[in-house]
Amino acid sequence: MNRPIPGTVEVSVRHILSDRTTGFLTRTRRITWQDNLSRVRRPASGKQSVELTCPVCDASLLAEVRTEARTRRTSAVLLVLAALSVIVFFAAFGYAVHEGGRTLPEGQSLPVLFPVSIASIFVTFVAAPVLFLQGRRYNGVTMLDAPKPRRIHGIMPVRG
Repeated sequence: MNRPIPGTVEVSVRHILSDRTTGFLTRTRRITWQDNLSRVRRPASGKQSVELTCPVCDASLLAEVRTEARTRRTSAVLLVLAALSVIVFFAAFGYAVHEGGRTLPEGQSLPVLFPVSIASIFVTFVAAPVLFLQGRRYNGVTMLDAPKPRRIHGIMPVRG
C-alpha cells in the first residue's frame, strides 16, 4: 500500500464512459467509468488551481486545492454540523411527539413551534447523513466548472 507523501493529496480523475437509467417502476442507474490516480501538491497557504489530465481523452481539467489545515477545518465543521443536525432531529422529534400527543381543549390550537418542529424533522433527517458523508469524504480538492465536453469527468477523493 502506498504511504501518503506529506503535503500532497491523492485524487482519482474519473472519465464517465456511460450513464444509463433503465426501468419504469424500479429505476436502475448504471454508470461506468475509467479512472486514474493522481497526486496533487497542496499549497503552503490559501488555495491554488492545478491542472489535471484525463487519461482517457487527454482533456485538461482545472481543480482547486486547499491547504491541509483548511481541509481539516472544513471537514470538522461539516461533521459538527452533522452532529448538531442529529441533536436538532431528536429534540424536534421529542417535542413533536409531546405536543402532538396532548389532548387540547376545544378551540385551542397547537403551539406555533409544532409545525416548525415537523419541518425541522424532515430537514435534519436529510441534512445529517449528507453532512456526515461530505465531512468524511472532503479532501480539499474540488473541480472547477468545466465546459460541456469536460462535464463527463469527475474528481473523486481516494481514501488511504
